[in-house]
Amino acid sequence: MSLAPQMSEPDRLADSGDIANRLFFKLYQASNLMHKEGTSAVSSFGSTTQQWAVLGALSRTQVAKHGLSVKELMEYLMVSRQSLTAILDRLETAGLIERARTEGDGRLRHVCLTDKGRKTWVDMRPSIRGFYEAALADFSIEESYLLMRLLDRLSAGLAKL
Repeated sequence: MSLAPQMSEPDRLADSGDIANRLFFKLYQASNLMHKEGTSAVSSFGSTTQQWAVLGALSRTQVAKHGLSVKELMEYLMVSRQSLTAILDRLETAGLIERARTEGDGRLRHVCLTDKGRKTWVDMRPSIRGFYEAALADFSIEESYLLMRLLDRLSAGLAKL
């Protein structure tokens, strides 16, 4: 037996629309706060959350040696070419990444961390960890895993649109 009050079908549909609206607004607010507070966590490195995401993506063990193509990086970060290009331009100007032509296909470029980029990433990690710990302080490990699973499900649903 459900604890929810009995509602007519039109009321349930209106209520689910209201819940969806509130949920997506909460996600929008959380995203904005994440960018604002996350940027504060790495601002002393001259970085933003978007730049942090690129550096983190490129620092992963499986891609650190050869980097990623711009297309692979776009897909991994789920961003447009236009927004990624602007981020890459700033990171390249700062000397944190390089775009190198791929052997065998001169048209394809791979984005890799420079030595300075790797050092900056290592230096940023304690600030990032502190940000994560503060943001998730009120969550148990189980709640964090649950939220991650739910967000994965939401992302999968959005990807189907």
